[in-house]
Amino acid sequence: MHGLPAPLVRSHPKVFLRETKELRSSAIGYRAELKGKTMVVFTLGFSHQIVMIRCRWYDCAIDPKQTRLEHHRHDRQKVGQVSAEIRALRPPDPYKNKGVRYAGERLKKKVGKTGR
Repeated sequence: MHGLPAPLVRSHPKVFLRETKELRSSAIGYRAELKGKTMVVFTLGFSHQIVMIRCRWYDCAIDPKQTRLEHHRHDRQKVGQVSAEIRALRPPDPYKNKGVRYAGERLKKKVGKTGR
């Protein structure tokens, strides 16, 4: 290996480790489920379900309550990209604390309008 990729690979300590991200959906009726081995179906409060097609080299696990989604891959950038795309389907709402968020992510709940 020559050029720029050689030192980048040698200096990167996590080349052969698996990267994991965990997402949680926090609202009544928000859930994710696996359909077969290639599809993940999200129910996020819209009038329709959202279907994502998974790649074959991408691992995904959903807990029995269907509120927690974990995905794994060796490439850290791809894991972050896919988790950002899933989070963008229904970003967390600061007024109602609903939406899809990363595990451990804290939101400040905003105060709504006060009626006079």
